[in-house]
Amino acid sequence: MKQVRVRGVQLIVGIPSYLEADTIGFVTRQVDLGIQRYFRNMVSVIINMDNNSDDDTRGAFLGVETATPKLYFTTPEGVRGKGNNMMNLFRYVRAHMASVKAVVVLDADLRSVTPEWIKHFVDPILKGYDYVLPRYSRHQFDGTITNHICYPLLYGLLGQNVRQPIGGDFAFSPRLARYWLDQKWLSTTRQYGIDIFMTLNAVMGGFRICEVGLGAKVHKASAPKLGPMFTQVVTTFFDQILSKKSDWIGIPGEQLKQKPLFGIRKLDPPQELSIDIRDLKDKLRQEFVTREKLLKKYLSPYLYLNIRHMIDRDHYDMDTLMWTQSVYQILFTFDTGTQKMKRDIIEALKPLYFARSVTFDYETWRYRIDYAEELILHQAMAFASQKPYFYGLYLKRAQEADMKKKLPSRKS
Repeated sequence: MKQVRVRGVQLIVGIPSYLEADTIGFVTRQVDLGIQRYFRNMVSVIINMDNNSDDDTRGAFLGVETATPKLYFTTPEGVRGKGNNMMNLFRYVRAHMASVKAVVVLDADLRSVTPEWIKHFVDPILKGYDYVLPRYSRHQFDGTITNHICYPLLYGLLGQNVRQPIGGDFAFSPRLARYWLDQKWLSTTRQYGIDIFMTLNAVMGGFRICEVGLGAKVHKASAPKLGPMFTQVVTTFFDQILSKKSDWIGIPGEQLKQKPLFGIRKLDPPQELSIDIRDLKDKLRQEFVTREKLLKKYLSPYLYLNIRHMIDRDHYDMDTLMWTQSVYQILFTFDTGTQKMKRDIIEALKPLYFARSVTFDYETWRYRIDYAEELILHQAMAFASQKPYFYGLYLKRAQEADMKKKLPSRKS
């Protein structure tokens, strides 16, 4: 399984992984078929960017018989994170800037990938687009950080209708890869925060973006969870979007920029996914008890008392308006708080996110995916319409500061 050196590489397909020996072989075969079927005349390479997996992901990848050359990269032992994998890929792209024309990245756990995905992703890049994001049907219980935080905030603050900003599958130009390397990287960017880092910088950097229809995403889906992914994605998102606040602060809340759509127009039914509502409620209660002091400190009395009553009654009705205002209040607090406070502020959002997820699951579990998609779009529109509420938090803070300055003179 000796690796070969590929000179003059034009097309790169990267597969980031950690402990994916059971699935990476299938993805690799589909990628090779796509390259040979549609881009046989391009000098291509398939790269596995791994986190030194101890399940022999490397052997599973290199052991697949392909016509396309394969390369295996890994982070040092003990260094993990998808962002670190992607940095290795970006550096490889930068080292081959003179010849590379397009780069595709696919999740290693995909079960629905087909050779046509390679064509759908590469064609727009060859036509001059810099970033191609996926549009695929996903169960409403899948991708909850996307549905309830990343998508609506992008829509509300930046006027960008990018449905899967952290979908995990995308294509990009070499110049965008070089741009990403030049940006500020947080520790969370080197982990799960990488996808939202890429999308935000592509949007705010003014790069040409489109979407591509891919059918359904079938993978190792999961119900809402509060592991490192939530903290890393949201921290990266908040830090990145607030660092460029002057670029979007004046964008009207209802402004919307549609992205050109390539690939499949009619999406397939999503994969089935079941959730344990009782388990979600138990985790929600545990998170609330742990974070109650933070919530009381960072939320308005109205929002805090509402979530408190939900916990007491074990009945959750975190409606769209309440959720929108809660997210904006946490975002505002993150922006105006000290660096030491920032992690606590993100943690305070967790029980609210669970409450919104449980509420949404109750609303949509018996309905078709297209109805759930309508509600997700309406939620995004609510974030756009409530943008003045977000601005008002800064105005209120300025007024309170002004009042404090005036108090001494009144006493005298």
